[in-house]
Amino acid sequence: MNQTTDAGTTSSEPPGRVLGLDLGDARIGVAICDRDRLVAVAHGTIRVGQPPGELKAVAALVRDLDVSAIVVGHPRSMSGASGPRALQAEAFVDALRSMVSVPVELQDERLSTVEAERGLREAGVFGKRRREVVDQSAAVVILGAWLDAHR
Repeated sequence: MNQTTDAGTTSSEPPGRVLGLDLGDARIGVAICDRDRLVAVAHGTIRVGQPPGELKAVAALVRDLDVSAIVVGHPRSMSGASGPRALQAEAFVDALRSMVSVPVELQDERLSTVEAERGLREAGVFGKRRREVVDQSAAVVILGAWLDAHR
């Protein structure tokens, strides 16, 4: 796949894998896409504990999975205002940027968990199993929205 860079030159390198994160109180949902940035899939969760443990875990994923960018869900209110959760995400992104050498972006995640819950319900995933995978599914929704916006 040929890409045109900002300088106008053409590169045969694919754009690279992107990590999607859905920040939660107990865990961070993780999604990743293929090197051509076509499909986002669930990749697991990171247990939230004492900072900077989560940041180190994300940095390890960046290194181990050859990630070229990170997208973090930005939980703004329906009006678009930044409440406490959005400010926490912004602080997380600022801290993460100091630990990794790849771009880190915020992606509007309004209704991503609702969409993930609906998809899991339609797939017949209920109860404890749904609680275990909803964060990953929300991360897939967030990353998918970012990929769609960057095609």
